[in-house]
Amino acid sequence: MIVGVDVGTSVTKAVAFTLDGEVTAVAARPTVLRHPASGQVEQDAEQVFRSVEGVLANLAVEGPLAMGITGQGDGLWPLDAAGTPAAPAISWMDGRAAGFVDAWMADGTFETLFRRTGNAPFPGAGAPLLAWLDRFRPGLLDRTATVARCKDMVMQRLTGVRVTDMSDASNLFTDPRTGRRDLALLEVCGLGHRAGLLPPIADSGPAAPGPPVGELLAPVGGLPPGLPVSAGPYDLPACAAGAGVAGPGEGLLIIGTTLACQVHVDRLDLGGEPAGQTLLYGGSGGPGGWLRAMPAMTGTAALDWVLRLVGAGHDELDGLLAASPPGAHGVRFLPFLSAGGERAPFVDPGVRGRLDGLELARSRADVVRAACEGLAFAARHCFDAAGLTGEVAVCGGGTASEAWLQIFADALGRPLRLARGPEVGARGAALVAARRFGLALDEAAWTRGTRWYEPRHDREDGYHRYLDDVAALRAM
Repeated sequence: MIVGVDVGTSVTKAVAFTLDGEVTAVAARPTVLRHPASGQVEQDAEQVFRSVEGVLANLAVEGPLAMGITGQGDGLWPLDAAGTPAAPAISWMDGRAAGFVDAWMADGTFETLFRRTGNAPFPGAGAPLLAWLDRFRPGLLDRTATVARCKDMVMQRLTGVRVTDMSDASNLFTDPRTGRRDLALLEVCGLGHRAGLLPPIADSGPAAPGPPVGELLAPVGGLPPGLPVSAGPYDLPACAAGAGVAGPGEGLLIIGTTLACQVHVDRLDLGGEPAGQTLLYGGSGGPGGWLRAMPAMTGTAALDWVLRLVGAGHDELDGLLAASPPGAHGVRFLPFLSAGGERAPFVDPGVRGRLDGLELARSRADVVRAACEGLAFAARHCFDAAGLTGEVAVCGGGTASEAWLQIFADALGRPLRLARGPEVGARGAALVAARRFGLALDEAAWTRGTRWYEPRHDREDGYHRYLDDVAALRAM
């Protein structure tokens, strides 16, 4: 038995897997997002950690061989020397540092960071958030020992190990060629005096063995002390591992709160419009290379908003999509509803969404289909920027709608492979833990697809209209 834990933005889940990859138990517990001020999104890190303890207690497994931890990326989790919260965690959804991103775009800092790391700062990323805290909450940073990421907070609390892995380190002052910190970039951002707050990177380097490891210091939820634990990769590459993304050019679409589009690449390209993330994807016998990730800020949260707008429930989604044809009778939707604007496939903290083409003859079904198509075109935009050439696996909460999956297949113009579930991120964390601790598994069986969706409608014209609409919006 291997346990995988995924500490998401709104839900923490623990899953027990047999060595054949079968799921024997799942436990979940919600976590809370707080909005202390306009544009600010925080979490109580202590409550998040208690959610981990809770799901492990509810899982009630006996004799596990190992545990793997993954979780949400970006944001900042200030911790004291013991790994307990020094302040509320700032979520990746937070928009308070938008002014720093705007300033960095104007003075060239933004360009420098991307060309040297392959990661474009957005308001909820670590670098601008650290700059915001340094200016407005310096006393907090003075009493902070680590500006951590979510899974690293959990790892330190469980094992006492203060460390991060290559995936989370990739988008915070790290050279993607070497997997080591580029401390000169902290000076570029005026943060050289805060270098000591960054946790060390476990096994630094693209060919290194993998994520950090430790052992449980005390029993947790029935798990025994001394249980081997690995932390990482964070949720985006963990899902790629769990979905079997291994060949160059292959992609993964995560239809979650955001649309996370990733492509496995074997060549490092820091050209093009600065956007998205470049994440080291090696370690523990993995495929190596990098993931070119375009995690858009838009996703099921935008669809949820539209469903509320038209007074519909999720159980009505497939029926509404069936009641409106491809093209939604001319209704078009640009899904940029996040307070932090957009971060992929372009960065614009101020961009906002639009709903166009409305008239009295249009129905709520047309509005819902337009939203689903706009989100599918946003995914296509991300994949085009990331260099997709191979097949696409898909996972996430949005996969519950077969009609929406068909819209994604049509928009992408290629088949979708539904990843083996449930909980693909936890599956990836467990799979990486098994590699790390030398447990023999049939990885093909662990990551096999369960269903395929072939394109049925040519949506190239609709996609190019979407691109024209986005260009016009960005030019405003």
